[in-house]
Amino acid sequence: MNITTIILVTGYCLSIIMSVVVISQNRNPSKTLAYLLMFFAIPYIGILVYFVFGENYRKNKLYKKKWLTDRASAERFGNYMVRLSEQMLREHMDTIEGNAQLVRLLVNDSKLPLSVNNRVRVLHNGEEKFPAVFEALEHARDHIHIEYYIFENGRIAEKLLEVLTRKCREGVIVRFIYDDFGSTIGRAYLNDLRAAGVQIYPFFKVYFHLLANRNNYRDHRKIIIVDGIIGFTGGINISDRYYNEPLAGGKTFWRDTHLRLEGDCVKLFQYLFFQNWNFCCDDKIDLTMNYFPDYNCKGNQLVQVAYSGPDSDRASIMLSYFAAINNSREYVYITTPYFIPNESILNALKNAALSKVDVRLIVPGVSDSKFVNAAARSYYEELLEAGVRIFLYRKGFIHSKTLIADHSLSMVGTANMDIRSFDLNFEVNAVVFDTGTHRDLKNAFMADLKDSVEIGLEQWRSRPRLRKMFESSCRLLSALL
Repeated sequence: MNITTIILVTGYCLSIIMSVVVISQNRNPSKTLAYLLMFFAIPYIGILVYFVFGENYRKNKLYKKKWLTDRASAERFGNYMVRLSEQMLREHMDTIEGNAQLVRLLVNDSKLPLSVNNRVRVLHNGEEKFPAVFEALEHARDHIHIEYYIFENGRIAEKLLEVLTRKCREGVIVRFIYDDFGSTIGRAYLNDLRAAGVQIYPFFKVYFHLLANRNNYRDHRKIIIVDGIIGFTGGINISDRYYNEPLAGGKTFWRDTHLRLEGDCVKLFQYLFFQNWNFCCDDKIDLTMNYFPDYNCKGNQLVQVAYSGPDSDRASIMLSYFAAINNSREYVYITTPYFIPNESILNALKNAALSKVDVRLIVPGVSDSKFVNAAARSYYEELLEAGVRIFLYRKGFIHSKTLIADHSLSMVGTANMDIRSFDLNFEVNAVVFDTGTHRDLKNAFMADLKDSVEIGLEQWRSRPRLRKMFESSCRLLSALL
């Protein structure tokens, strides 16, 4: 037996062993099939890919500490929040309209209540977000909490360093969580922040020998909280690429959406921040009411929070999308930069369109990931056949993560409509029941349509055969992308 035969036989024996391991984990069937295909098509490489990106045998151990911390918090506040939400539902049933089922779903799953005393402002692109953030930070008196997936050095980061340094000198407590995989913060910048008095920690620090677990389970949230009364969330990270002025040197226009929140809903984001803070560092914070101040913002917008992560029992954000699509009666408009739906979301979209609901989807015309974009395009034909209208954004890159339906429901946050956001990353969305916020987001959606090209079914069917094959091949691995 020559060396080549030995290598091949060994590879396939290992593939058989790995197949038994993966099948016994009772994963999502599409993900299981994708791994099995890799194991036998490219044995050694397939096994390596699994250990780098898919292997999760230590997941329960890694998150046991976080789960215990979160459970203690939930037990302390959970029953009170459920009772509070039922009261709010009864008092505001007219505003909720047909979304009572969605509200109860989020309350029972996450134990976070429906909040009433709120003001919400939609921020379009970095040009509106960053000035609003810096204005809020300048008025901080007690604390600033920051949690971000991507933090990159540049002009925005330097401005933030200047403001945070000044606020620390004024006695404001600044706590900062950055994702160690998504962020590229320089050592000098970190030292400057710490020297200024900022308490900063990475979320799940990446080490080469733990890449398998820690590249998958990332903190994709984008949260800023000021004094427990003003908050920000949405799709815009801290990076110069999100700021479109000036567009020089061939810089791509970046279309994104963020929210400025004021009022009781900020307490919900504060609660989530503390969960991750107490997981990231040894300097634990007790959830005292000092961080959840009473504050009358003189607003009446209803806001709920959907959140999930790899430590969640259920994919709450996916379930909230599913409920919103299923509950829609007139229209549902979705914008997402990455579209790799699971079967539940795919069928919900098709069922809504077949029921004569106006279903529209804006996705990037040009993506920053060739393989993810190809996998996404493999879903378009069956959606078009069902009556879903799909638009390719052409002005630049669209990174907004929004869903609006039936005049009052709006969802804005960090979660893409893909399997990674549903199952693998820590995500958060604001769920807003308000006609004014909805109108603003709907106007933005209609404006984005003007910068997009609609796909026709016959046109899409006539694309080159090789392109179809490439898209179908990427779809086989879509559960891994």
